[in-house]
Amino acid sequence: MGLLSWGAAVGVAHAQTPPPPLSAYGALPATELVAVSPSGDRVAFVTVVGEQRAMATVDLINERPLGVVAIGSAKLRDLEWLDEERVLVTLSTTETLPQIGLDKSELYLGQVFNVTTGRIVRMLNANRKLFPVLMSGVYVRPGDARPDVLVRAYELDNYGVLNLYRVDPDTGSARLAERMSRDVEDFLLDDEGRSIARSLYDERSRVWSLQVRKDGRLQETWRMSTPVDPPELLGLGLNGDSVIVSAERPDLSREGREDAVFFDVDIASGTWRPVRFDFNPDRLLFSPTTRHLIGAGRMQDQGIRYAFADPTAAVLWASVTQVMPDAAPVLASWSDDMRTAVVFTSGAEDPGTYSLIDLDGGQVRPVGRAYPQIEPSQVAPMRPVQFKAADGLTLHGYLTTPLKKEARDLPLVVLAHGGPATRDTAGFDWWSQAIASRGYAVLQVNFRGSTGYGEAFMEAGFGEWGRKMQTDLSDGVRYLAGEGIVDPARTCIVGASYGGYAALAGPTLDPGVYRCAVSVAGVSNLRAMLSYEAERGERRDSSRVRYWNRFMGGDGPGDRSLDARSPSRLVETVEVPIQLLHGRDDVVVPISQSRQMADALRRAGKPHEFIELDGEDHWLSRAETRTRMLTETMRFIETHNPAR
Repeated sequence: MGLLSWGAAVGVAHAQTPPPPLSAYGALPATELVAVSPSGDRVAFVTVVGEQRAMATVDLINERPLGVVAIGSAKLRDLEWLDEERVLVTLSTTETLPQIGLDKSELYLGQVFNVTTGRIVRMLNANRKLFPVLMSGVYVRPGDARPDVLVRAYELDNYGVLNLYRVDPDTGSARLAERMSRDVEDFLLDDEGRSIARSLYDERSRVWSLQVRKDGRLQETWRMSTPVDPPELLGLGLNGDSVIVSAERPDLSREGREDAVFFDVDIASGTWRPVRFDFNPDRLLFSPTTRHLIGAGRMQDQGIRYAFADPTAAVLWASVTQVMPDAAPVLASWSDDMRTAVVFTSGAEDPGTYSLIDLDGGQVRPVGRAYPQIEPSQVAPMRPVQFKAADGLTLHGYLTTPLKKEARDLPLVVLAHGGPATRDTAGFDWWSQAIASRGYAVLQVNFRGSTGYGEAFMEAGFGEWGRKMQTDLSDGVRYLAGEGIVDPARTCIVGASYGGYAALAGPTLDPGVYRCAVSVAGVSNLRAMLSYEAERGERRDSSRVRYWNRFMGGDGPGDRSLDARSPSRLVETVEVPIQLLHGRDDVVVPISQSRQMADALRRAGKPHEFIELDGEDHWLSRAETRTRMLTETMRFIETHNPAR
């Protein structure tokens, strides 16, 4: 019996068939969060049918199931083996707890499943004095009888205290491991489970400082003023005698070379050195055993490029790329000896596949497909595009075109990504594929302010909400029109989060480009958004407010100049229909942002629709509402911009 007996079956490409229903794209991935155990002998993954999730574990040696745990409709965020018997599952829930002064927030919970006993325990739940919510990442160290598991948690009778606790994975009970002030932002642990490094950030003084353990005690080795984007601790260096920090250090830049993002800080001397491979990385990889730096990656137009300093890891990845030369695989999980790995591929004729690579056995085994209802032959082609913005800045993005249609005079949907400090990437994208399946070209632009193209490119977006970040999108429309690929008179704009703002800014700040607009969880009133962020922090002038000030180009909730770039205040300029969709449990962009826009459009007599999604968060975590969003969006677009 093969591994596929427990995962979603991998389909075989066949002749072109009618497009799948929108529910096939809106479904949660049927297989996700695949992780191999430390020995490489077992694998765990989540499988989904409708809204119901289950975690399955499989013995790879004997090819038999070890157990299945029903998770139901809970929002599953992560899965990790603690050792060969125990799997940690991280869930989240949207809660309001007025008794401890907690406004509506997304809370993270940990559950440990023992594949031998079948027992499930909730982390921190056995301690009545602790708020049973994970307040940091979970740190795992191997142990003789059971793993050593550490996480930060709040004391209920002293809510300001946020210490580090050692959690028993068999009972969920916790005991104090190390006291930490609330100013501690990040920390790294040594082999004994003690802090080897800490970073502290003072919101009042806006000072970030680094402490490292020398001569048995934590000592400050560096401090810097940083109103926005304080540095982060990521892990230990190659030899374990340094710490890796993500930071902005323009004083260490070199002329003619892209500024480094990651730095290796020597514990003994405090010296900072840029982390570079044969490219400037945007992500780092650490050993599953020592937690030392072993490699790096960088997202490029065709996928992630990896490089490794560790020879064992380099051998593993060379083998992966040899058997998948054209697939741009993404490393999802690997064993402690780095001889077994799980990789994820997606893209041309691949709607998302997890595969297990076994170097010792010389095998590549499929684990499951993310979207089994979509056949490989039904994946629309996606290709990188490059063009110039009006001011000459080079922009990159992706164009997805419908199957069996010549790329000439196509109707277009501009799909703007969120963030805005994120980016679109190569590979299967359920939203763009759904739109393309209905006969539309889809343009995804990594506009200025996106990540992945260097600090200067991201900084070019500062202050450009509704300005050049917006015209970068319409410059993409003009580029495709100039190439004859799309019909500029049949173009709509769609997006979520910041992309939802861009969708609303299209007809209000950049009119004449789009025939319709769809905003999902979008920002419509910049000052109100800043007020929301200010009220959620301990200080109204928090680093989060300063972050949004920088990107929006404003000076806090009282800056009335932001009204000139707030779509809800510019509805008189709207000449096209607008659709608004928003989850009622959104704690990132509150639903009041869409309600304000809907009220303004209604008062101005402008054509619009407003759909509130019950029980949904900012990330469209439920299949039912994700499918409803696609269904309502496509109905709206096909009504106002038919593909013909």
